[in-house]
Amino acid sequence: MDEIKDETLSEEINRLHAEHRRYAQRLDELIQKPYLSADEQLEEVRLKKLKLHAKDLIFALERRSLAIA
Repeated sequence: MDEIKDETLSEEINRLHAEHRRYAQRLDELIQKPYLSADEQLEEVRLKKLKLHAKDLIFALERRSLAIA
């Protein structure tokens, strides 16, 4: 039972890391542009929030996995 929890937790952490990387890549693309449209500016703000949220979730899940171990 604990192995399933550990595996699920690990999979979720990996999924969040991948999500965080996607957000970072898209932000890098936007940063390369000399000017951003209004939609791109909104996307940039949204991506920064999503990236931070993913990072917070990763941190919380990693702490939880250490507490379980």
